[in-house]
Amino acid sequence: MSSQREQWGSRLGFIFAAAGSAVGIGNIWKYPSMAGQNGGGAFTVVYLICILIVGLSIVVAEFVIGRKTQLSPVGAFEKLAPGSNWKWVGFLGVASAFVILSFYGVVGGWILKYIIDSITGGFGILSGNPDKAGAMFDGFITSTFSPIIYQIFFMALCIFVIVQGVKGGIEKWSKVMMPIIIILLGVLAIRGITLEGGMEGLSFLFNPRFEDLTASAIVLALGHAFFTVSLGMGTMITYGSYLNKKQNLMSSALWVIFLDTAIAMLAGVAIFTTVFALGANPAEGPGLIFVILPSIFPQLAGGAVWGTLFFILLFMAALTSAISILEVVTAYFIDQKGWSRKKATIRFGAIITIVGVFCSLSLGGGINITEFLEMPFFDVMDYLSSKYMLPIGGMLTAIFILDKWGIKEYMYELRQGMNIPSNERLIKKDTITSFLLLILTLVLVNAASLTAYFGMIGFLFSVLTIVQIIAIFQADDINAFDNFVKNFLIIAATVVAFIIFNEVYFTIVGKALIG
Repeated sequence: MSSQREQWGSRLGFIFAAAGSAVGIGNIWKYPSMAGQNGGGAFTVVYLICILIVGLSIVVAEFVIGRKTQLSPVGAFEKLAPGSNWKWVGFLGVASAFVILSFYGVVGGWILKYIIDSITGGFGILSGNPDKAGAMFDGFITSTFSPIIYQIFFMALCIFVIVQGVKGGIEKWSKVMMPIIIILLGVLAIRGITLEGGMEGLSFLFNPRFEDLTASAIVLALGHAFFTVSLGMGTMITYGSYLNKKQNLMSSALWVIFLDTAIAMLAGVAIFTTVFALGANPAEGPGLIFVILPSIFPQLAGGAVWGTLFFILLFMAALTSAISILEVVTAYFIDQKGWSRKKATIRFGAIITIVGVFCSLSLGGGINITEFLEMPFFDVMDYLSSKYMLPIGGMLTAIFILDKWGIKEYMYELRQGMNIPSNERLIKKDTITSFLLLILTLVLVNAASLTAYFGMIGFLFSVLTIVQIIAIFQADDINAFDNFVKNFLIIAATVVAFIIFNEVYFTIVGKALIG
């Protein structure tokens, strides 16, 4: 099977494809918004540290698993741990990809609609009127047929790219779209800086305000470092499975992290310089994209052009992420079921599209199959994936390497294609540290989302864990980690289970009892 497996045509194509997977809609608006509201440059420094410690380690880990096995997530875990239940971690990744793309495709359709509106001058009536822009957006997403048409078109584009294969589809289009994304962001950023008042946006985004850097802000930085690079759903395992042994996984992962972070920062410059120049509210979150910016662009000279360029940029970011998500599902049926690429892509692309239709209809189209949860089906799919499926998938991947596959085998595969320094013991310690930090990050992020009480527990647990790690690192024997790692994993799993139980209880059972 591995001898016939598709391969990337070039290292650059692989890096662009992996970076394109990481660069999505959320990355365009989420990082700038979080940085601006939580200390500016101070938040950025913390975020960069977190992404190097946590994000980089798990990106490399997924690359290693994929290249070692030459299989998609389910087959990869099954091959490394035959006869065990670890294959269900792979299934969780495939399921996560399915769930995410079902609502992600809907948002991709919204962007297509806004590209057309910008080209045709539809934003002109929104000039300086965010309330009117908000009403237009709400009217569109709550309508029955229009959002679905755009969603179907977006998903058809994803299917078209994936059907063409790894080299002829994903790599080819990534090598076109990623440079365009970078160029468009650069042009928009320069335009924003040249606007009167634009420099205030730069100050808001990058000026260190340590008084705003709270414990909660650090938690946000930790969480975003994990979610920003598309971890926990097997994308990087799948992309890594198309690599040969000559690929330097560490340097490739560093390039992916660099491009993802650089694009997020460029997006922040482009957005906030424009927002501040026109006196808009910078604390709007996703509303910046579909409400604030459409009311701002008409106020600029050549506003239709700048608006069109921005939404084309956003569309390409959405598409590069969407094709990587669909590839996870497609690769499973190719590897495990022996289906052809065309059959797997079209069939499950169509099924995901149908589920997406229900996501769209739940926002106002008259069909909401999760009404009992007091939230639309769209929000349920978003909440389920980001809150549970991705964090649990990422944590289990780290646990798998530490406790099942083993650091020794992991390091052996990592050595292929790169020169490992002579101080292997130090590298092993750093690797273990990274995975443990990843696990406690996920515990902390989940804990902090609940009441202050649970947040405090999570914070104290994390601090104590870090202290233990530092103490154990003074040991000379690498085997001294074994018992600690296993005990840590048991504690972490217990805490996570406790957190999940309480959240489910308070969100579902609690509402039922109260209501």
